[in-house]
Amino acid sequence: MDRYHLTLTIGARTVMRGSWSDQATAERKYKRWIGERGGVDGARITLTDEADGGRVLKSWPDEDR
Repeated sequence: MDRYHLTLTIGARTVMRGSWSDQATAERKYKRWIGERGGVDGARITLTDEADGGRVLKSWPDEDR
């Protein structure tokens, strides 16, 4: 089972999902998705740890924006 999950949503719609067992790989993909898809109006990219109850590890854009 893959532990780390990425989700790209635009508005309320999930557009892409990805899962990896390795955190470093998931974090590289997270950064790549920001670079490739972060310019889309309304995009939100979230990295979660499913082994920790779905805890959000990173979210873009961050809440301070």
